[in-house]
Amino acid sequence: MKTEIHPEYVRSHVQCTCGNEFYTRSTEPEIRVELCAKCHPFYTGRQKLVDTGGRVERFKRRQARAGKK
Repeated sequence: MKTEIHPEYVRSHVQCTCGNEFYTRSTEPEIRVELCAKCHPFYTGRQKLVDTGGRVERFKRRQARAGKK
């Protein structure tokens, strides 16, 4: 293998918006995520509304406009 072309592989601290924190290894020392295995609906079985970039709000506004016509 060529030397000095690979990124440094370090211990990484991962933080989820639900408050779950854990350590893994990655090229980034800090990682922030929106969903993890502790809060993801597929793993928990609970329904959770996941709004990515305001999609739900845009959908509701579009539906409200369509209902007025």
